[in-house]
Amino acid sequence: MWYLFAAYSIAWAVIFGYIFVLVFRQNRLKRELDSLKEATKQKATSQKGS
Repeated sequence: MWYLFAAYSIAWAVIFGYIFVLVFRQNRLKRELDSLKEATKQKATSQKGS
């Protein structure tokens, strides 16, 4: 039965790894989106003053 345990362990490791990658990508996209929002806000502010 050790092979069953090994198979489940590998499956769970793959699932957790995939979730980790998704969370990392989501955080990176959120930072990029926040940066773009800030740049857009600054651009709009500078155009109003001109």
